[in-house]
Amino acid sequence: MSGIVKRFVPMMDRILVQKLKTETKTATGILLPDSAVKQKNWGKVLAAGPGRLSKDGELVPMNVKVGDTVVVPEYGGVQLKFDDEDFHVFRDDDIMGIVQEE
Repeated sequence: MSGIVKRFVPMMDRILVQKLKTETKTATGILLPDSAVKQKNWGKVLAAGPGRLSKDGELVPMNVKVGDTVVVPEYGGVQLKFDDEDFHVFRDDDIMGIVQEE
């Protein structure tokens, strides 16, 4: 993880996610072209804001934490590029689920 990513602090209910890379090689070692590889909608949470404020002014905590593997929408969010790597910023409400480890 690059230095700028470690210093990035999302505001309110926003989450910094790096999408997981899709395998470009089959189990038998055949390399697949980019056009044949479907992107995963999974990502790793690298940073999370403190949460959002309710109508009463109380802080509503985030549903995810740093290190969680989450399912994100295919489209949406804001794409950022730090040190030639792609990252995305989503709102907490945009996250579709958390992938639990076995």
